[in-house]
Amino acid sequence: MTTATQPVLHQPDFKDFRDHIPTADQKGRRLWVFAKRPNGAFYRGRTWLSVLLLALLFGGPFIRIGGNPLLMLNVLERKFVIFGQIFWPQDLFILAIAMITGLVMIVLFTATYGRVWCGWLCPQTVLMEMVFRKIEYAIEGDAHQQRQLDSAPWSAAKLSKKALKHAIFFALSFLIGNVLLSYIIGSHGLIALVTDNPLNHLSGLGAMILFTLVFYGIFARFREQACTFVCPYGRFQSVLLDPNSIVVAYDHRRGDPRQKADRNQTHTERRAAGIGDCINCGLCVSVCPTGIDIRNGTQMECVHCTACIDACDSVMSRLSFPKGLIRYASENGINRGERLKLTPRIVVYTAILFVLGGLLTYLLVSRSDVEASLLRAPGALYQPMPNGNLSNLYLLKFVNKTSREVPVELRIESPPGSVTVIGSPLAVKSEALTETAAVVELPPASLTGKDTRVRIGVYADGKRVQTIKTNFIGPEQSTP
Repeated sequence: MTTATQPVLHQPDFKDFRDHIPTADQKGRRLWVFAKRPNGAFYRGRTWLSVLLLALLFGGPFIRIGGNPLLMLNVLERKFVIFGQIFWPQDLFILAIAMITGLVMIVLFTATYGRVWCGWLCPQTVLMEMVFRKIEYAIEGDAHQQRQLDSAPWSAAKLSKKALKHAIFFALSFLIGNVLLSYIIGSHGLIALVTDNPLNHLSGLGAMILFTLVFYGIFARFREQACTFVCPYGRFQSVLLDPNSIVVAYDHRRGDPRQKADRNQTHTERRAAGIGDCINCGLCVSVCPTGIDIRNGTQMECVHCTACIDACDSVMSRLSFPKGLIRYASENGINRGERLKLTPRIVVYTAILFVLGGLLTYLLVSRSDVEASLLRAPGALYQPMPNGNLSNLYLLKFVNKTSREVPVELRIESPPGSVTVIGSPLAVKSEALTETAAVVELPPASLTGKDTRVRIGVYADGKRVQTIKTNFIGPEQSTP
């Protein structure tokens, strides 16, 4: 008898596959996916890439560039650190351009190469297939052993395996939650929080346990349904893909009609008899983490993990058949034998991407470490000075975007005059907002009327980083 905690075991039905998802039967019951352990060139490539991505994910908050973390998204303090560069609310437009550029890049790559992001780079896929799934294989065995274990009655061996697996899953989920928290409060904040008495942070600990349960639920139970039910990208790709997009595809022209392999029949004889290369072994279905049959064509549930390519290539090698029955290809490439074309849409997306990338590069290169604003003091009038000059009082604000103290100086660029910062020499503290006052003096001969346009240069570390334009209020000019 199946318990409430056990997955319901049914055989997937691939008939009318576009009318229902492969992980649920006609009555809506969950069809648990026991994915066979993949192996092959693509899987090894994804494994090495995942090692790099996981190292960046878990080490990102602790990697320092110029004293700043590699990546930190402190939404609470509106402080963002990307590759060691600090961005504040004043730089929000740069982050907006970066997000738009990233979106266009994803659109371009999807239109050209399908769901490369999902299969190779998505954190959900990387963690599920390269961490949690591998732990499951190590404890419970391959797909057939997992089926036997789930269908077997409860025993000490089954209980120990299940308890060990889920304990590790929960611990990993707790670790992931803390790593993501460190991207918000920083590694130093996380270390201080972890080493402090938990009783001082009960509310935070409760929130972390809640997030841990969410992550645990995703990787232990929800799994592929996070991609098929929650993530909108699978549905979004249907708008982006066209017959020239590169996807993981089954070559039906070469594979059909399908028939079991005959050891006494060579590949040439098989082709001469009008039989396709597909021997209908079902291995491509067995390794699929979302439970689809790739031979039915491009489907929303396919995340382009390439497990079916490795599985099919292994079968083709054993039979001495040419590899590539399932491969990266376009619809036109399979149906018409065409190569990838540069369609107008790809050209337009690429042009937009280059424009946005150029704009983003310019904004990053021209971004100053110090940003200043200069406003006339409310209600203040001009004042005559003992030397005959006239003065205006201004309120001055400096924002230091770096993690070091920066000396700042103001210089009048036009017209001739002088500017004095109260409290000069001025040094703006790291990651701080400094407010002070400044007095601008102009000789009467420099005035062009009641309002005189003044240009003031802001110099940090001896280099001009900004030019401020403001008005200088003087007396009414008498008419001759």
